[in-house]
Amino acid sequence: MRFTITGKHITITDAIRAYAEEKTSKLSRYYDGVSQVEVIVDSSRGANKMSVEIIARGEHSHVFVATEAGDGALACIDGAVHKLEQQLRKQKTKERDHKHKGEGSSSAGSTQLQ
Repeated sequence: MRFTITGKHITITDAIRAYAEEKTSKLSRYYDGVSQVEVIVDSSRGANKMSVEIIARGEHSHVFVATEAGDGALACIDGAVHKLEQQLRKQKTKERDHKHKGEGSSSAGSTQLQ
């Protein structure tokens, strides 16, 4: 998985880079098709306000975007990763349900407890 981090009006420290990379590396657990993750940290929102945008690109041209605004970069990264995990989990569920929707229902419907 390719990882990119960009800072707007802020210099990205090694600690922020390592933290963002550690958190986003776990996204492939939720959706295998994630091939690229881009993290944008923006400090132009005013005094001590930051926003983090995470863009995850997956197979079949799926693009997942999560944005979080707050006081600290690390807290914003956590919030954005959490939102992205929910999106990826939902997409994987949709694909899994769609894949198995047309299969025979005779085995699922005929089993009854007595």
